[in-house]
Amino acid sequence: MAEQPDTVDAYIASFPAEVQPVLTGIRQSILAGAPGATESISYGMPTVSLGGHLVVYFAGWKRHVALYSIPGLDPDLEAEVAPYRAAKDTVQFSLAKPVPYDLIERVTAVLVGLRAG
Repeated sequence: MAEQPDTVDAYIASFPAEVQPVLTGIRQSILAGAPGATESISYGMPTVSLGGHLVVYFAGWKRHVALYSIPGLDPDLEAEVAPYRAAKDTVQFSLAKPVPYDLIERVTAVLVGLRAG
């Protein structure tokens, strides 16, 4: 089994060159939505926490990237997220299409409020 990356930088660097900018964009969007958050690797994925509370996980795959532990959101935001829902708590973006970084930032900002409460 290959060694798991121990930092978010190492995680992103482990992907093909064409995927790295997408993962970096997701990372930047998440951090913009969660100012002051900390990053770590948990369950083999980049993990963003704030004040000791999990905010979101993200991961890259062969054909998509995904955000994890995304609960149901308010109806308007959920309507925007719905086309990307892959499972109850998973939001998935195809690598073949533009990633909606602004949506990721807005979802993260909402998650900050939900997780802190």
